[in-house]
Amino acid sequence: MVTSLGPVAESVFALDLYGRQGTAHFRDWRKGVRERLGDRAGDAEKWSRSVVPLAGSLWLLERRNELAALDDQARQHAAKAVFDFCQVAVVPYWHRVRRHLTLTRDTWGRIEIANGVQGLLANLHPQLHWDLPVLEVPGEPDRDVYLDGRGFVLALSLFLHGKSCVVLDRERETGLPALIVSVPIDAAAATELWGVGGSGDQALSALVGHTRAAALRALADGCTTGELSERLGICLAGASKHATVLRKAGLVTTARNRNTALHVLTPLGLALLESRGAATELTELCA
Repeated sequence: MVTSLGPVAESVFALDLYGRQGTAHFRDWRKGVRERLGDRAGDAEKWSRSVVPLAGSLWLLERRNELAALDDQARQHAAKAVFDFCQVAVVPYWHRVRRHLTLTRDTWGRIEIANGVQGLLANLHPQLHWDLPVLEVPGEPDRDVYLDGRGFVLALSLFLHGKSCVVLDRERETGLPALIVSVPIDAAAATELWGVGGSGDQALSALVGHTRAAALRALADGCTTGELSERLGICLAGASKHATVLRKAGLVTTARNRNTALHVLTPLGLALLESRGAATELTELCA
C-alpha cells in the first residue's frame, strides 16, 4: 500500500478532472490552475477532452508497449501535455496533497492492523465489493485480473474524482497489477488543500525560480535523480543541476549508493515548503 503513484500519475487524473464540471470541492483548484495557465487554459480543456482522455493516457502509468495504440508523435504530444499540466496543476499543491493522502493511508493501515487485509478490502470504497477471494471493481472494462500469488500495489489518488478506482495490469515501477483508489474530500479538506490560493507557492517560485521550486516540492517524499527528472519532465542533467543548487543552499541532502543518488529534503528545505515566512531568509542562498 503506497500513498500515491506520484505527481505524474495524479496529473493524468487531474487533467481528466479539469475538463469536467460539477466538482464543487475542486472549484478553487480549477480556478488556480486556470490562472496559472493563462492563455493556455483553453488548450488544457481541449487536451483533457480529446488529446489526452483518461482511458487513452493510462499507458503513461503502465509498463507496456503502446505502439499499437498510439504512434510516436501522438505519444509525445500526450506525454508533453500531461507533464506541462503537472507543473501548474499538481506540483504547486503536491506537499499538501501528499500529506492528505498520507493521513488516509495511515487510517487504512490501522484498519488493516485491526481487521486484516480482508477488512481493509471491504472498506476501501463504497462502490467496491469484496467477496473472498474476489474484489469486484465497477466501471472498469469487463476482464479478470489473476494475481497468481504476485500480490498487487494499492495506491491512493486525490484527483481520481468521480470514479471509484482504476486498475492497471502492470504498474510502471513494480510491474505488478495496481489498484488506484479514489480518496474523497470534504469542504474542510478542500479549504486546507487549495483555499489559501497558493500565495506561499508564488513566494517560493520567486525565491528559487519556478523549476527549482517545483523540484523542491517533488523532493518532498525523497527521490532519485532519475525520478526527479521524470516528475519534472526534464532531462537527467537538468534534474541533477537543480538538485545540486538546492543541496548547496542547504535545502536538500544527497545519499549515494553506487551510481544512484537519493535526494531528501533537509529540515530547512521542509520548513521552506511548510512556512511562507521562512522563504525570505534564504534569498541570498538560492540566487
